[in-house]
Amino acid sequence: MGLKGHWYRGGTSKCWLFDARDVALHAPTREEIPALLSAAFGAADARQLDGVGGGTSTTSKAAVIWATPGAEADLDYLFAQVGIGDPTVELGSNCGNCATAIALFAVQTGVVAARDGMTKVRMRHVTSGAVLTGTVPTPGGRIPKSGLARVPGSSAAGVPVNLSFHSPWGKNTGALLPTGNTVDQLEVNGRTLSATMVDAGAPAVLVSAGDAGVDLSSMTDSLTGHLPTLIAARASAGLTMGLRKPGDPPQNAVPKVGVVAPAGDYIAADGTTITADSHDVRVRMLSMLAPHPAIGLTSAVAVALAASLESSVVANAAGPSPSTGTLRVLRIGTPAGVITADIVSDDTGTVSEVALHRAARHIATADIDVAPATELSA
Repeated sequence: MGLKGHWYRGGTSKCWLFDARDVALHAPTREEIPALLSAAFGAADARQLDGVGGGTSTTSKAAVIWATPGAEADLDYLFAQVGIGDPTVELGSNCGNCATAIALFAVQTGVVAARDGMTKVRMRHVTSGAVLTGTVPTPGGRIPKSGLARVPGSSAAGVPVNLSFHSPWGKNTGALLPTGNTVDQLEVNGRTLSATMVDAGAPAVLVSAGDAGVDLSSMTDSLTGHLPTLIAARASAGLTMGLRKPGDPPQNAVPKVGVVAPAGDYIAADGTTITADSHDVRVRMLSMLAPHPAIGLTSAVAVALAASLESSVVANAAGPSPSTGTLRVLRIGTPAGVITADIVSDDTGTVSEVALHRAARHIATADIDVAPATELSA
């Protein structure tokens, strides 16, 4: 069967974007979408050899898009994290890098008409109901095809896209702090981990690198010795945050899990030295079952919100950072380098928006020949 798809790079991820009308030809209900995407990506194979998947967590992503003119947002999107060597497709998380690509896709395909100057695309993540805004430069109403913007983690240039996550938070669990506590203690594999669990951007559990025994003076290693502890922390936090029930199997995509440490000189993934004065906090996240090569944008939002909570694991590590009135800038040291998050608060000090500066580029539009289900089961 043929499935039309649009391949984009958004930030440090690659995402296949699908018009819901094209998907409906083969998967008329949302319950059927995971099987279609799993087949299209070749997810059951760890190399994704017979599909369009990239074989890594950051290149095995998809989104289905519905135009919603006249509604709260310009479009709805369903984000999918596609398994690698596993036919499972998880729909419970979100991805800011893919949302960056969706904003550019919306302008380039006419879902949102280009305006003179800047065009804003409002996007609603259907799983959580969260609304994001992607702002794309469209001088003179011209639709951008290329750009010179770059982000840490990719040397390739793309169209600049400013991506904003808007409150209210707690879209997945009902509260910014699902447990009601700024810090909880998780008993995992014989360790006691100080953890801040937040639901902002995506549900995330952020633990002290010191408690987890992770040295962030270098971000070049695979964390092999620490993965069992971090994966167990995710499973424990998923229960504590109410994201799954005791009898449910742990998910690999949510909650996001990461370790944080105060600013310090460190070796980035490419071997360069990042100096302590260039950032406020060091963070290393997992993506599915492996270290993230940079940081997912939803994870960056979670880190930013946690940094704004007094005495949280992240706030204790980050300390005060530059601010002007209701705007605070948090510099996050990641394996790919330093990214900045603009944290906007209202007059009461409540965070109302987190904005990140990204880049996106259209790579290809393709007619994907999806293997029939009979072939997949043979």
